[in-house]
Amino acid sequence: MRRSRGSGRRLVPKARAAIGSALFLVVAPGVVAGLIPWAITDWRMDDAPLALRLAGAALIGGGVGFLLYAFARFVIEGRGTPAPVAPPERLVIGGIYRYVRNPMYLAVCSLIVGQALLLGRPILLAYAAAIGAMFFCFVRLCEEPRLRAQFGEGYEAYRRAVPSWVPRRHPWDGNL
Repeated sequence: MRRSRGSGRRLVPKARAAIGSALFLVVAPGVVAGLIPWAITDWRMDDAPLALRLAGAALIGGGVGFLLYAFARFVIEGRGTPAPVAPPERLVIGGIYRYVRNPMYLAVCSLIVGQALLLGRPILLAYAAAIGAMFFCFVRLCEEPRLRAQFGEGYEAYRRAVPSWVPRRHPWDGNL
């Protein structure tokens, strides 16, 4: 194992970070955007216009792609996982994180809204709103204070430059 310069902390090997991230992907987003919507709807489709179904499929496809990409950034750039029990050793600010600070939460909400449209099940829209509110509270009350404590001024500069929920039009240049 390599040691980071100056800190004496061992870096998490990428394989271990990848396994941890994959497990967290199944446990957290898998339950929130998979198991619970299935329990609510049994994946039963109600009538919905074709345009809504297509929009739902697009939201699901985009949500899956962005979610997997965001998880990969934690392994490659952060050398850790998105799970609070195995956080990244480096602040993840590249790729999609140059546009928005919380792409995983947005992707999960996109998956749920996409399922609502695809299945024609408005109850999932209410569920998506509740999950979105929970994500907002978790970010403000738990995640941001932890990131401030772990990454200090680097996180503060990133927080000031990149919005939480509405992506920037142009990527942040990454200057801390």
